[in-house]
Amino acid sequence: MMMKKKIALLCFLSAAFFKLAAQSHFILNADSFKTYIDQFNKDDAELYKGYFPNDSAWTFMKSNVPLLDCPDKSLELTYYFRWWTFRKHIKQTPDGFIITEFLPDVSWAGKYNAISCAAAQHIYEGRWLKNNRYMKDYATFWLRKGGPVRSYSFWIADALWANNEVNPDDQFITGLLPDLTANYAGWEKGWLYQDQFFVGKNSDGLFSQADNRDGMEISIGGNGKRPTINAYMYGDAIAIARIAGLKKDKRTTDLFFKKADTIKMATLSKLWDKNATFFKTLPSGNNRLVDVRELLGYTPWYFNLPPAGKGYEQAWRFIKSDSGFFAPYGLTTAEQSDPGFEISYTGHECKWNGPSWPFSTSVTLTAMANILNNYPQSVITKTDYFKQMLIYAHAQRRTNDGGCVLPWIDEVINPYTGDWISRTILKERGWQKNNGGAERGKDYNHSSFCDLVITGVIGLRPQRNNIVMINPLIPDRVWDWFCLDNISYHGKTLTIMFDRFGTKYGRGRGLMCFVDGELRVKVKDIGPITFKL
Repeated sequence: MMMKKKIALLCFLSAAFFKLAAQSHFILNADSFKTYIDQFNKDDAELYKGYFPNDSAWTFMKSNVPLLDCPDKSLELTYYFRWWTFRKHIKQTPDGFIITEFLPDVSWAGKYNAISCAAAQHIYEGRWLKNNRYMKDYATFWLRKGGPVRSYSFWIADALWANNEVNPDDQFITGLLPDLTANYAGWEKGWLYQDQFFVGKNSDGLFSQADNRDGMEISIGGNGKRPTINAYMYGDAIAIARIAGLKKDKRTTDLFFKKADTIKMATLSKLWDKNATFFKTLPSGNNRLVDVRELLGYTPWYFNLPPAGKGYEQAWRFIKSDSGFFAPYGLTTAEQSDPGFEISYTGHECKWNGPSWPFSTSVTLTAMANILNNYPQSVITKTDYFKQMLIYAHAQRRTNDGGCVLPWIDEVINPYTGDWISRTILKERGWQKNNGGAERGKDYNHSSFCDLVITGVIGLRPQRNNIVMINPLIPDRVWDWFCLDNISYHGKTLTIMFDRFGTKYGRGRGLMCFVDGELRVKVKDIGPITFKL
């Protein structure tokens, strides 16, 4: 009996030792970032409590999110703030966990207050949580548990493939293949939206969508064959083909690669304005593209749709222009030189005819990172990307009535003043209960940010087959150090660290990647790294 007790004690001590060893390889001390969460909690009225309320926010984040340490403390603050807000939207339901867009219930949502409009961005963001159950439950909800999956444009197959690149589970994702193909067929069949506008696939191979169902109401380009829905359907077709490939289902693989190619050719031939060098909306029943350039014209690069070296990259020059999309508080949703461009505080509180929307900004920055990683070109640089990331990070603020500047994410922002337009309008109207109630847009979960930091700024580019690819989009000599720690990737824990002089972290000089605490790669300067786990 005594021997059994000794063995049990040794096993307990051994387990405790290995748990400590697993934690000790972290370069960053998680508790040193707790002050951010303490301040967020202190400043928050917490009008709507979720499954993980504020008093458990740090416990959740410490267990789940990658840790960031960087010289730009405003970007660092926004990074932790966005994980803090994301946690609020994790909701337990009888059908498993889902992720919400609004914290209060809104009348236009579906089951459990779920909205599909930004759900793909939820999955891109949430794939970096250590517990991947939330994303798996969420996928099952949309495809099998009555989630209103086609109520808005939603690139679900692409998002689930992106999740699988970080958290490989081929059995799970291939199990959803019949559901994904059925969802795609539903889009192809189409339907009449509000008995007046056809949503779905047309005879020319392009998909039509109402701007409202694209989540972009009152846009200048309006309804029609929009670059958004066609890029989404292209991305989903590619993802479904790849998922079918995991099952060695050649028929489905070939079919969906063919569907993707059809959309690609139609998008290039019919939605590209050669004179304006931009992707635009083609109104249904019309052979002429709209006159305006809208930020949604960058969406095809989110899915790497345009071929490289054919001149399409010229569209990106407008991202740097004051008459194009560049503004001090975020990219405008329409080019500022267009006669229809407007910043308005009257009428509908959510307009896409000029103001900056984090949704479009995050899609555009994902596409921009793809350009810099996958397209040889000289139109934009890492400096352009980094500048936009800092603008996006610094814009997520609000000055309260007491003059304190708080981290804040809401619906739509004035690109010239930083005011959250929809909040100002809704507050002046008395926070009408039938329109979402008090602080409807506070902590709005309608965009990505942490994923942009991880895959763009720090540059971890998810891959299949246990490949680690890193390419930080940080301009030369801008940061002397940074670290992204506790990254869950392919069942391992990665640390990506740069220390120019070797004095910040005491692990030597250069760009390094550690796998479960073991140094695997080290190079002198910030640049691309690829290796196999």
